[in-house]
Amino acid sequence: MSTRLYLDWNATAPLRAEARAAMISAMDVVGNPSSVHSEGRAAKALMERSREEISAAFGAEGADLVFTSGTTEASALALAGRGLVCAGVEHSAVSAWCDEILPVGRDGMVSVPDPGQGTLQLANPETGIVQNLPQGLAVSDLTQAMGKLPVAFNWLGCDMGLVSAHKFGGPRGIGALLLKRGLDVDAKLKGGGQEMGRRSGTENLIGIAGMAAAATAAARDLANGTWEEVARIRDILESALFASAEGIISVSKDRARLPNTLCLIAPGWKGETQVMSMDLAGFAVSAGSACSSGKVRGSKVLGAMGYGDQAGQMIRISIGPGVNEENVLRFAEAWTRAYGKARARAA
Repeated sequence: MSTRLYLDWNATAPLRAEARAAMISAMDVVGNPSSVHSEGRAAKALMERSREEISAAFGAEGADLVFTSGTTEASALALAGRGLVCAGVEHSAVSAWCDEILPVGRDGMVSVPDPGQGTLQLANPETGIVQNLPQGLAVSDLTQAMGKLPVAFNWLGCDMGLVSAHKFGGPRGIGALLLKRGLDVDAKLKGGGQEMGRRSGTENLIGIAGMAAAATAAARDLANGTWEEVARIRDILESALFASAEGIISVSKDRARLPNTLCLIAPGWKGETQVMSMDLAGFAVSAGSACSSGKVRGSKVLGAMGYGDQAGQMIRISIGPGVNEENVLRFAEAWTRAYGKARARAA
């Protein structure tokens, strides 16, 4: 039996070896970062060094970085009670806090008339489409972009950014809110006043150390051209699928998109059925964002883009470093064979 192939990196990336090592090392740091004794100061030093490393990796030097449990919590911290506007392509963790929905084109692009009152993701988790962020944007979800695209928070022109460690090879359960220096947010978690009074609760030092190591490694990979190679492999997969399957649609083909993402519509074949079929064949793919793909419904993102019933016939294939040409061609063969059988049953 062939080894299983993981093609769902946008849901969560495999834990990097560097992050694992940093977390194991941090387990031996016994102090609470808020304690004033030597052990506490050692924990505090590790946390602040990690904060600096993450800021450097994300081009956020001079900005404030508030540790959270992930993007969902960072979204609430940045957006709750502000009445900002967004489009239907945003992740539910963001759109849940928006008062008004901006229109989105068939190409997935969004225009924000008043950037200071809007939030716009940099890259979509399902389609991979990359937006042109307007200067002065209030908040941007950077979750999928950081670690995959050569971007820096300081030159994006937004006031706040949302990030999550497990998307770039860090541990799950740790993320951050990036803020331009001088901005503030109302704390949602009250208590000891940690994180400059913005997020109370003893910090997740083990997760923070893992996030820092993963962020540094992700920045190194970007500089080394790793994700350019990922894009080449993704394009090989896309070409193989189009050469062997009729009528399929690549939602973001020929558009600015994440280097690892292929959003594919197979008319007449439900997305969740595709996922199950590929799972049985040894491949992990998804029918949308991980937070919603387990629910039997069409893609909210593709629905907002005007794809109608086809929104329920989509799968997302997202790869990463280490996935090679042989891997994706093996997937293309298995998927094409299954698609042919599905079409024959429907005939």
